[in-house]
Amino acid sequence: MSSYDEQYLTIVQNILDHGYFDQNRTGIPTYKLPHQVMQFDLSREFPILTTKKVAFKTAVREILWIYQQQSNDVRELQKQKVHIWDEWMKDDGTIGTAYGWVIKEFDQMDTLLHQLKTDPQSRRMMVNLWQIPYLDTGSLHPCCFLSMWDVTDGRLNCMLVQRSGDMGLGVPFNTTQYAVLTHLIAQSAGLKPGLLTHVINNAHIYENQVEPLKVQLARRDKAYEAPKLVIDPDVSDFYAFTLDHIKLEGYKFHDKISMEVAV
Repeated sequence: MSSYDEQYLTIVQNILDHGYFDQNRTGIPTYKLPHQVMQFDLSREFPILTTKKVAFKTAVREILWIYQQQSNDVRELQKQKVHIWDEWMKDDGTIGTAYGWVIKEFDQMDTLLHQLKTDPQSRRMMVNLWQIPYLDTGSLHPCCFLSMWDVTDGRLNCMLVQRSGDMGLGVPFNTTQYAVLTHLIAQSAGLKPGLLTHVINNAHIYENQVEPLKVQLARRDKAYEAPKLVIDPDVSDFYAFTLDHIKLEGYKFHDKISMEVAV
């Protein structure tokens, strides 16, 4: 079994067994647990679920849209047949002052890449999407809002902090996305990938996701081994990576499990 399936399904089971049940802004009640943590050594394993299919290419397209293209234009994703932001698209076709807009506005990626190359022992390397003056003019307050970066012995480590984690739909995407992002940034900075630590402040399961997640939990003993992430070694410019340079080898998975998005 992959480490991600094991850690993720343990949290899911704990939420179902011990979670606090209450309402929230979406109107669909959740079971929740605070302060859930998963950690992966990216030099050993690439974290993606095998107990259900995760749309890897869609996940990569979205993370490149945010951090590489630094875009807030949902239409750019739609051109790639990615529709995960359609529900939050404003009349101008964007998500307003959120996600990629914040990256670009404060030049956060160029700053991080420069720090990694010139001062890798800095303790100030982070990308912060929680910019208070711009929260309410974005379509959605960022869920994965903070990444903190560390270089130890030539390895790049990332701590991802997520204020709100939809365990059914969002979290499987988010872990995989930031694992890819860590690999890409590491290669761009001449480093090896290290630890990915995923901290979820509010890990929750919507009431209408309980039965689908029970189906996934029943597959726990039939999980597959983790696949291998392969990145074109000839690309060293973060802004030059395309989906064609990023591939999974040996990804075996069980069938997709459909769930509804809570808006």
